[in-house]
Amino acid sequence: MIRLGASALLMTLAVCPAAQAQQYVPLLDSERRDLLHEVLSGEVAKDHVIQITRHHRIQGSRGYRASAHYVLEQLRAAGFSEDEAFIESFPSDGRIEYQTWQSPSGWDITRAELRMVEPHEERIVGYPEIAMSLITYSNPGDVTAELVWVGSGTRDSDYEGKDVRGKFVLATGYGGSVHRLAVIEYGAAAVVAYLDDDRAKLVPDMLQYTGMWPLPEEIDHVTFGFNISNRQGERLRSMLERGQRVVMHGSAEGIGLESYYMDIVVARIEGSELPDEEIIISAHLDHPKESANDNASGSAAILDMANTLQSLIDEGRMERPRRSIRFLWVPEWHGTMAYVDAHPEMVGPGLGGSSLANINMDMVGENLELLHSRMIMTRTPASIPSALNDVVENMAQMVDGMNVRSARGSLSRFNYAVTGYGGGSDHMMFIDLKIPGMMFGHSPDYTHHTSEDTPDKVDPVELERTEIIATATTLFLSDLTDEEAVDLVYLVSANAAGRLGSAGRRAWPLLTDSELDSDEARFEAYNTVAHAVLWEHGAVASVLEFNDSPQVQAAVDRARRQLEQLSEDIFAALRSDAGVSGSMSRRPYPTDDRVPGRLTRGPLAFALPASRLPAEAAAWYSSPDFTLNGNQRFELVNFIDGSRTVSGIRDALSAEYGPVSQDVVARYVEDLVRAGVVEWK
Repeated sequence: MIRLGASALLMTLAVCPAAQAQQYVPLLDSERRDLLHEVLSGEVAKDHVIQITRHHRIQGSRGYRASAHYVLEQLRAAGFSEDEAFIESFPSDGRIEYQTWQSPSGWDITRAELRMVEPHEERIVGYPEIAMSLITYSNPGDVTAELVWVGSGTRDSDYEGKDVRGKFVLATGYGGSVHRLAVIEYGAAAVVAYLDDDRAKLVPDMLQYTGMWPLPEEIDHVTFGFNISNRQGERLRSMLERGQRVVMHGSAEGIGLESYYMDIVVARIEGSELPDEEIIISAHLDHPKESANDNASGSAAILDMANTLQSLIDEGRMERPRRSIRFLWVPEWHGTMAYVDAHPEMVGPGLGGSSLANINMDMVGENLELLHSRMIMTRTPASIPSALNDVVENMAQMVDGMNVRSARGSLSRFNYAVTGYGGGSDHMMFIDLKIPGMMFGHSPDYTHHTSEDTPDKVDPVELERTEIIATATTLFLSDLTDEEAVDLVYLVSANAAGRLGSAGRRAWPLLTDSELDSDEARFEAYNTVAHAVLWEHGAVASVLEFNDSPQVQAAVDRARRQLEQLSEDIFAALRSDAGVSGSMSRRPYPTDDRVPGRLTRGPLAFALPASRLPAEAAAWYSSPDFTLNGNQRFELVNFIDGSRTVSGIRDALSAEYGPVSQDVVARYVEDLVRAGVVEWK
């Protein structure tokens, strides 16, 4: 047998994906592809976008409820019965918690206005004329007071030597963070915030979306605030810095904070043969008027998908899928957490459940020509390897080869990427429950969370592309035949070979890392590849969750043996090229055999564990010593499965993201125990 060196072997593996791309073989048959191209409509979806954006869809608000009823009415019109489409509501008052997630307060304001009264009269902004002009979760009030410039307004040092009590503060920080310090801590009357970044310099009249998001103990102390444009903010700041006295009058009328509800719209197409097994399609419906791409686009896309599938079944043009499809329109994060908390049966195969996959649609309609954006499809994290990733990528390649066009759409070429795991939306809630979840979205988008996120920047062509990918993936996995499943095993194992090659490439420089001693370098290289092969075994085996026939089982076993042989070849090549004669697998670090176990369901609220620790202990999380980013923290908790030790969690996390300190991992887990969300088994 000829043994390749590490560089030659890894180069060979790196070439494989490119060769596969040139020899693309679609998973989906042409008949279903053409049917979906015909019936799914980005034009219809964009009409839904326009209707949804007319509502001020703040979580827990009456405006959100109005948009939820619009979605439900459209589902009813498409033929969903009361048992098939409905709204589930959950109390939301800013104090009730769902697992570790505090519910947002209910909220309703009818009108608000900010005026300058000195040195001259001028109306600055008005609500609901520009919905984002009022900081969400503001209370009613009426204040005439001086304006004081406080810089970002988010640090205590911004208030040193300044008397803000009873006054308006002008700041460039996030409105809710400014309010927390200026009003609740230092006694200011209200907040005026404006956007001051590169986007604002390019589009100086845009307003940023900000919210108070008060903690339970802050609810009784909330006043109000306004978002204004960079042009307006810089002019007011200039007046103040020239020594002019500026007096503002602000008023807000209505209920303000109240006890209300979070509404989740549910539509379910029951499977013909395996109705208890589900594929979940989700999109968050909330955000201020207009918030077209974020996320009227995702909500509209899955509405067209649901209605189209229901119509195809009712008209006899398509057989009912074998598995059930559940569509969810949710208030982002908080509402999804309330929903899954009420449905403990909603767990993935890794926890013995029958929720097999999630596709989350968040910002899927960007006009690529106007926003210079790109479709991003995020893979599941390493803690939950899945064939879902390979199916979605194959369907995206299929759509890339289709001529999707629309009378009112763009002429853009499809521009997409399937990337590593990234958080930031509701797929996180499902992943935590061991339901393989991917997010479809776009980045960059300069209009994100601003008044510039309007329907004119939503492209029917991009909406339709997204719908085809998601619907094709869903139907393919729902109805997976023996032949299709074997084909899928071949695809996943071929892609797995390329991913193992990438793991080898990540391992190679670790062997020569000057910051690691030789024993550490050997182990980190071994650890990277050893975990990668385990995860690729899991990805191949996940095909059995959709079809476990003997024929498919045999194909999976064969593929796993091939991956095992490939990993041995990679280890041999690394040892040969690095001149390693001894074992690479010996762990050179102290072993921490403590085993943590979860006490909650769903991802931990972002402020944990720091929010439940004494101030001195919490300060570590804002120091340079804490080196874990948001994705790493989320994944660390995913690795807490009641069987992994602290050392095992550290090693898995290091294999995925590069070496991390066991001391950092141990302290983070210890703090989760102190916060009451984890226990020692």
